[in-house]
Amino acid sequence: MLSGKRILLIIGGGIAAYKCLDLIRRLRERGAAVTPVMTRAAAEFVTPLSVSALAGEKVYTDLFDLTDEAEMGHIQLSRVADLVLVAPATADLMAKMAQGMAGDLATTLLLATDTPVMIAPAMNVRMWEHPATQRNLSVLKGDRVSVVGPNEGDMACGEYGPGRMAEPLEIVDAVVGALADGPLRGKRIVVTSGPTHEPIDPVRYIANRSSGAQGTAIAAALRALGAEVVFVTGPADVPPPDGVEVVRVETAREMRAGVLAALPADAAVFAAAVADWRVVGASESKIKKVEGALPTLAFEENPDILAEVSQMSEGRPGLVVGFAAETNDVIENATNKRARKGCDWIVANDVSPATGIMGGTENAVTLISDAGAEAWPRMGKDAVARQLAARIADALV
Repeated sequence: MLSGKRILLIIGGGIAAYKCLDLIRRLRERGAAVTPVMTRAAAEFVTPLSVSALAGEKVYTDLFDLTDEAEMGHIQLSRVADLVLVAPATADLMAKMAQGMAGDLATTLLLATDTPVMIAPAMNVRMWEHPATQRNLSVLKGDRVSVVGPNEGDMACGEYGPGRMAEPLEIVDAVVGALADGPLRGKRIVVTSGPTHEPIDPVRYIANRSSGAQGTAIAAALRALGAEVVFVTGPADVPPPDGVEVVRVETAREMRAGVLAALPADAAVFAAAVADWRVVGASESKIKKVEGALPTLAFEENPDILAEVSQMSEGRPGLVVGFAAETNDVIENATNKRARKGCDWIVANDVSPATGIMGGTENAVTLISDAGAEAWPRMGKDAVARQLAARIADALV
């Protein structure tokens, strides 16, 4: 799976550094060679001896080590790898990467490398959510650094929330995807999926029947062809695929923010069933039932993410694909939608109740483009995803 691939693993100084011992083992099980680099802070959590024993290679730590520079200079060390992996990527390391600093071996390697870079962030939830960290994350994504995690859960500090480093097998899956020798290798693609939930009050919301299965299948198919996939998903029934960067959202406005933060990208596939409207002034407390009196709800339009991205004057993805879920006049409505939104392709499908498609395991779609309307036979959603991914690869390569 990773036979013949070399990973330059930079271990940052956080409690999650202990996971790197298992990460090294998992990478080597799949045939990868791992060259470890440790920051000074990383050595406070795991020993160079342990890392070296598992990697089967020397650990590099010092920028000014005369012996290391004589054997392999740090510039060469940064360029012989197929991928530079930073795990854990601490808030400090991310900040230095975003600013282009080179004060030690790890940051110098990152600045000198011309190979793809992937980070697995890990830090306290408050640090992760701080505006400075989010700004740095946006800069790194703009520099085409791929991101895996972080996950949500209990912290070593006793807090709970996003900031836990992704598990070793999740990182391995992301590495496999990043190094896949498919036609989409080196391409960054944003995929939206699932429904959005628009709150009425803290316990009620407006939603739809989308399971997220089709968007998930598309993200997996694109990753299998070597693409770096940013998967922006609402609260779907199906779990996200392995090896992609997952951005979890609830509302349409959160999905818009997630998509814009993921740009620039080579392509964007909008498979999510985004709610068209939201409640004006959603109640902060549960609306009580009053006998004989019905609540009055006022609505306003949600942002049109597909139209906004399709009509960007700067930074527009080279290929923008929308979905049109229709219950009648499918081709006519989808064709009009494509013209109105300004996207390149529309994938139209009939989701009327008799089809069983919405929330089901199959789909029957028509691809609408400048070439006209091309009807595909009804097939499993995984098969639809593979066929669409192949078309996207043809368009981008």
